[in-house]
Parts: sequence; C-alpha cells; structure tokens
Amino acid sequence: MDKLLTMSALRRVIQLTAFVFFVYGATIFTTFYTGDKLTQNLPALSCAYDMKGGDFCTLIPLQHQMDHRVSGLFTQNAKLMEALLPTLITIGTVAALILVLNKAFCGWLCPLGFFQEVITMIGTKLGLTQITALGRETVLKIRPIKWFIFLFLVLIFPILTGIGLLGHEWGAPFCAICPSRIMTTLATGDMAQVYVSEAGWGYFALSLIADLLFGLMVALALFVRQPFCRICPILPMQTLFKKIGLLRLVKNGSSHCDGCGHCVKACPMDIYEIQEVAANHDITHSDCTLCGRCIEFCPQDGVMNFKYGPLTLHSSSKQGFKKRLKIDKWWKG
Repeated sequence: MDKLLTMSALRRVIQLTAFVFFVYGATIFTTFYTGDKLTQNLPALSCAYDMKGGDFCTLIPLQHQMDHRVSGLFTQNAKLMEALLPTLITIGTVAALILVLNKAFCGWLCPLGFFQEVITMIGTKLGLTQITALGRETVLKIRPIKWFIFLFLVLIFPILTGIGLLGHEWGAPFCAICPSRIMTTLATGDMAQVYVSEAGWGYFALSLIADLLFGLMVALALFVRQPFCRICPILPMQTLFKKIGLLRLVKNGSSHCDGCGHCVKACPMDIYEIQEVAANHDITHSDCTLCGRCIEFCPQDGVMNFKYGPLTLHSSSKQGFKKRLKIDKWWKG
C-alpha cells in the first residue's frame, strides 16, 4: 500500500485518466466527432485525427492559421488583425492554460508522453539494458531540434504553402509526421494513419517519415526515457509562457544541496542544470515537464519544491527519498 502513496503513483493515475479522456473522450461524452471538441488548443500532443478523441492539441489550428490566414499578409493584402486574430486567440488560449498548469501538460496529461513511459516500463520489465541518462553534450545537441521543428514545420512551411511556394501537403507538415497521430488512432482501432502515400513526392516523404519516426520512437523508448518528448515542438510553445505559470519547480539549495546529482539521474529529460546550487529560485527549465521525479529523488529536506503561486504543494525529504529508492528496487527487482 505504501508504494501507492507517492507523487509518481498519483501522476500515473492522472496520466491514465487523461489518456482515456483525450483518446476516447468524444465517445464517452458525445455521439459524433465534431470540430468543436470538448477542449481546444491543448498544449499537449492529443490528436485531432483521432475521431473518438475528446480534444486536440494546439499545433493543428496553429498550422492551419499560418497556411490560410497569416499567409494572406503576403498574398492578399489582408488586414493585419484579420490575418492575425485567429492565431492570437489560439496563443491566448494556450497562455491561459499554461498559466494554470504550466508545463505539467507534458508530464501529467499528454497521451504520447504517457505512452512512451509505458513502453519504457515494459523495456525495464523485459530486462533490457536501460540508458539511464544521456550525456550532457548529447542533450545539448538534441535540444535545438525541437525549435527547428517548431519554426519550420509548424510556422514557416505552412506560411510558404499559403503563399504558394510549397505544395498543399506542407500546409500541416508536423501533423503529417507526428507520432501522436499514429498512436492515438491505433489506440482506437483505426489503421488508416499507418500508410505510405503515393500522391506525390511530398506526401510520400512525409508519410514515410511518420511511419519511421513512430517506429523509432517505440524502439528507443524501450531503452531511453521520453525519446520524442526531447524534440517535441509543444515545448517551445510552453517555454514562451512558462514564466507566467503558477505551477513551477523551485530549488532552495543554498545551504543543503551537496550536488549529489540524484535529481539529474531521476529526470527523464536529463536536465543537468537542476543540480546547480540555487537559493529559492524557479528552475523550471524549458525542457522540464514538471513530472516531479527530481523532488522524489532529492535526499535533502526542502531543497526541491513544487509551488503553485505562493503555496508549496510538495517538497523533497530524506524520508521520501528512502521510500522511492525502496520502490525502485522493488520495481526493477
């Protein structure tokens, strides 16, 4: 019973509940698929291609707005507010949601994030050798990829499509390759999104990349924690607004942190910066998903904290650290 009374156990329950809602929500709460989903512009990868899903992520309307509205500034002499207003509403919605939960949308709600964690758990139970942490240099080389994907596949290529410089297939290129599109539709029994298109070279390339990326993500997740999360373009969007988020990771290690590195070893995103000494400082890194594992595996009282506004929701403790070590030993044994 003691193994169930942890932050990780609570997070698993919330993740599973969110997975069911975001993948099957429209089946539970309505009788047909509609563009007016139960929630909209969610800053987590939940796919609009899932006809039974209860929501969709913000990236699909954002790509369409770049293609059909923002591009009008360059081709149709569209008025500024007419071209930008839908995008501003989308971004405003995302900002409001991040204000409430910050980057916890990734660590606690994202269906694809939960799927990757389940695959890693399966790999552990199969006895596969786990890569417990990527090297600092490797992490630094990977980090810019998500910004490249966000800038080109979410913003620039759709705008170029609207202008007429690229074909229609590049109007929503990230959705075309997103692993969540394949994962969430497969979860509902829909095989339609697993294909190789013959409609043209662009469609062919994007569909092939999608299949390969999904397969690679599943294979890597057996050995490496959160492989796709490290390059997910949702992170740059969240990073733009993380400073306004009420939920945040705060470190108060001025007198107690001895730089043991347990927090980095626990971090599924290998954020080495969190082990640096900080006095009552917000250390919610741009790659952080606010999963809270660093708090659970910190061996010092009150050094790592979850705060919501001025309130402390959870803090690291010596007792909690010992408890988590026992649970990990039991799980891996």
